[in-house]
Amino acid sequence: MGAKTAGARLEERWRDILSVHARTMCEIDRALHPHGLGASDFEVLDLLVSEGPAAGDRCRVQNLVGRVHLSQSALSRLIARLEKDGLVQRSMCAEDRRGVYVTLTPRGRDLHAEILPLQRAALARTLGDDEGPRP
Repeated sequence: MGAKTAGARLEERWRDILSVHARTMCEIDRALHPHGLGASDFEVLDLLVSEGPAAGDRCRVQNLVGRVHLSQSALSRLIARLEKDGLVQRSMCAEDRRGVYVTLTPRGRDLHAEILPLQRAALARTLGDDEGPRP
């Protein structure tokens, strides 16, 4: 067998990244499923907590689009689902009628706090942590 080309090594690294991502997302989905959420749902709640630490703070949907790995339409559907479940609330932007704000509800903030340790444990299991080797 010959030595791997630079292109083959890049392709192998790329596939490794995709594999780790897929395993991690599946592990988070499994951990959060009993709470009615998936990895993408958690990611939106987590971003809203970090964007607006105080109750009543809001974030424009457009600001979330670049931070979650979903299309704008998929993110809009996800936010609609979270709103239906009472975890977020949407409102129109007065300055720009096309803009939509999203606010985390108290129920959403409480659920985030409850499931945060589950998400972090899933990350530690699949990515390893500072105290242990990676699988």
